[in-house]
Amino acid sequence: MYDVLIYSDSLTWGIIPDSRERLTFEKRWPGVFEAALIDDGLNIRVIENCLNGRRTVWEDPLKSGRDGSQNLAQTIEIHSPLKLVILMLGTNDFQCTHENNAWLSAQGTAKLINIIRQAPIEPCMPIPEIMLIAPPKIIMPKGVISNKFNGAEKRCVGLATELELISEQYSTYFFNANDVTDASTVDGIHLDENQHKILGKAVASAVSDYKIF
Repeated sequence: MYDVLIYSDSLTWGIIPDSRERLTFEKRWPGVFEAALIDDGLNIRVIENCLNGRRTVWEDPLKSGRDGSQNLAQTIEIHSPLKLVILMLGTNDFQCTHENNAWLSAQGTAKLINIIRQAPIEPCMPIPEIMLIAPPKIIMPKGVISNKFNGAEKRCVGLATELELISEQYSTYFFNANDVTDASTVDGIHLDENQHKILGKAVASAVSDYKIF
């Protein structure tokens, strides 16, 4: 069996836009991704580690534990051996508590790549492959999260391009979610149920094309 760790935030956790409710696993994109690869004959298991509000390397001054670099090495150690780690982060780097731009956010992802590759796993276990997913770009934030993401649609411009450059620099796999889906028009940040389905199938197809397994 191949184990895949998905390390992400609320876009992958499956929050229903403009609510505090959550989609079930089979409706979240990791569940769709897993099911698609199993249907293709792969013996695969998806492990989700997705925290609402998680940044790449910054803390949330209002809510603790949102720095994605903290405990990442131990997370890799806990779940090893892993075949693949998928990182889909960056959206929360542009909350109004930070003045980050796309380049800074992508540098945060670069730090996460190094942490994964230097994690203290058992010497007999492989260093996992890594795939970066550029999240859908933020559109005009609406609803209950609009104040938190005020101006984020401007600060996030160029993130996919910067993440692709990081992917090339660090020799990881790359997928641009913007190629298959936009963010939800309900809140401008998250994904609707049908968008989870589209993304999950598209990522499964990309993984198959890359021949990771």
